[in-house]
Amino acid sequence: MGGDLLGTSFPLGASLEAGGANFSVFSKHATGVQLLLFDAVDDNQPSKVIDLDPATQRTYHYWHTFVPGVRAGQLYGYKVDGPYAPEKGLRFDAGNVLLDPYGRCVARASSLYKSVVTDPNAYDWEDDRPPRIPYAKTIIYELHIGNFTRHPNSGVAEERRGTFAGLIEKLPYLQDLGVTAIELLPVFAFDEHTAPAGRRNVWGYQPLSFFAPHPGYSSKADPSAALDEFRDLVKAVHRAGMEVILDVVYNHTAEGGADGTSISFRGFANDTYYILDNGGASYADYSGTGNTFNANESVVRRLILDSLRYWVSTMHVDGFRFDLAAVMSRDERGQPVASPPVLMDIESDPILANVKLIAEAWDAAGLYQVGAFVGDAWKEWNGRFRDDVRRFLKGDDATVRSLASRILGSPDIYGAQGREPEQSINFVTSHDGFTLNDLVSYNHKHNEVNGEWNRDGNDANYSWNCGAEGATQDVAIEQLRNRQVKNFLALTLFATGTPMLLMGDEIRRTQNGNNNAYCIDDESTWFDWSAIARHADIHRFVKQLIAFRTTRTLPVDRFAVTLSELIEQHRVEWHGIVLREPDWSDSSHSLAATFHFDADRIVLHLMMNAYWEALSFEIPPLDEMYLPWRRCVDTFRPAPDDILGWPNAEAVNGAAYRVEPRSIVVLVTKLLVQPSEGLSAEAFNSGGA
Repeated sequence: MGGDLLGTSFPLGASLEAGGANFSVFSKHATGVQLLLFDAVDDNQPSKVIDLDPATQRTYHYWHTFVPGVRAGQLYGYKVDGPYAPEKGLRFDAGNVLLDPYGRCVARASSLYKSVVTDPNAYDWEDDRPPRIPYAKTIIYELHIGNFTRHPNSGVAEERRGTFAGLIEKLPYLQDLGVTAIELLPVFAFDEHTAPAGRRNVWGYQPLSFFAPHPGYSSKADPSAALDEFRDLVKAVHRAGMEVILDVVYNHTAEGGADGTSISFRGFANDTYYILDNGGASYADYSGTGNTFNANESVVRRLILDSLRYWVSTMHVDGFRFDLAAVMSRDERGQPVASPPVLMDIESDPILANVKLIAEAWDAAGLYQVGAFVGDAWKEWNGRFRDDVRRFLKGDDATVRSLASRILGSPDIYGAQGREPEQSINFVTSHDGFTLNDLVSYNHKHNEVNGEWNRDGNDANYSWNCGAEGATQDVAIEQLRNRQVKNFLALTLFATGTPMLLMGDEIRRTQNGNNNAYCIDDESTWFDWSAIARHADIHRFVKQLIAFRTTRTLPVDRFAVTLSELIEQHRVEWHGIVLREPDWSDSSHSLAATFHFDADRIVLHLMMNAYWEALSFEIPPLDEMYLPWRRCVDTFRPAPDDILGWPNAEAVNGAAYRVEPRSIVVLVTKLLVQPSEGLSAEAFNSGGA
């Protein structure tokens, strides 16, 4: 555009062009806008101030200008003037330096944030291609960038610990474990200061920007470095045969409630970006953070969609997990709507057609949409799977019938919708709550270190400490805890659906009973790499379970049908300790099931004993067409006999099997005939692929 300094309203943000950069921002009620250019990150005063002319540099509600000579790396911000009328939802303050809502990088020094001009095309993706792993073969591993490599024993150089670059070094560990998708806790630039005094908000659920990677996750001081370092990570993950899923927060921002700080959105268009109450005087809070993003307003919808497209097209990510996604189904008055425009936009967008969309289908104000989330493309975090499996293994009454449904992919929730079996994201632990070790080690949360007098975090954990609160030297209690950990892992990875594991559960990572460690950044929350050797049996158990699920031994690749079709096609027989006599009573603590995978000529028999005494389970008799049952899993047995692949598993004879207290057993048999698809009878009967 050469010497034309007026600029254009599109595209939004800072866009490099021949000879300079175009800047454009939305601000409906502003009376004046200044673009500030800074020379250095630490500068508190701009080197240049450009006043935008409302007569020539404003198109509708978009303020714009072209600045010659601007290059990638230029630091900038805005000051916006307008009426300060909080009672009407207007909170302009010309004294604040504001981040560009479309800024691609963020820099911070002291208390001043600055946006950074970037060249999104100046990166060599080489031959990068998204793996596009189907849900039926997906194993999700939820991971925090900082905590994963922060520990000194990670082996990562100090300057790369807790960064995108640090994670790249540890990808072989995840590849070896067998996971196929790394779900990263928020990596959008976030405010670390929304925490009690002396602590930092490290989880990332206080977003400053929906386009910029968090600068604290970069190993370099250059404010633009996070952009390429994140892309290096994505490229490396893809080369390792895995996917990157981002935990994204479009339900609120770091600006808080009425007493919060204007960092960006509030200073440009408070009444546009947020759902307001009382004529605009107060903030509706469906997120539990003081404000709620107005996701179904047209400008905000466009911003969210532009953000998602950017992370897919420019940053090559493979999917998104939407934090408190039910918030996005609320209209501008906060009321849930049947077909929320923003969610339908996301679902129908062609750029997003091949990415994973996962909803945390509830919000902080009580809207619970598990099984009722809008659209066809969305998968859902299944909170009922978490709670029902916890309650069964804890030994609660009235849990057996619910457990059966969870194992089958929750047909009571999803069966009537014609959804695929992977609709349910099955998990028993996540960042939000106890780790798996703490789930079996604590009856109560212990969040005192957070500085909120143990009032934060969930009180309903359905946990059981197995006989002692916290760490113990009691060998029997430790053996029971180890067994319970294996039971949780087995049910998660055997159940129909898409399994998700929490970082470190495979090595019994502990947070000392803290079930809301959002503001703790020390060894109590970091991944302790020495625990791999200390809990080698659990680590091996997880690896073998994943291998068991993702090979033909458990033919999940055949689940390309609806959940109802799956249940119809693969015969399931329910039992108690007596064959075909399941005990569905409230006092029952045991259940068995036989799964017939006829197309693969495999039969799997699962016995689950949550009772505190051993039980003798009858096992199905086999005719001469089948090989003898082999015991592939018995969580009561010490390693390596706790889990063995088919070729090494011990044959089981007799009419019954003794299942020890609080343990799970899996028996497998195969037909003594050649399958129709590619394997010789010898290879099939010896274990196959």
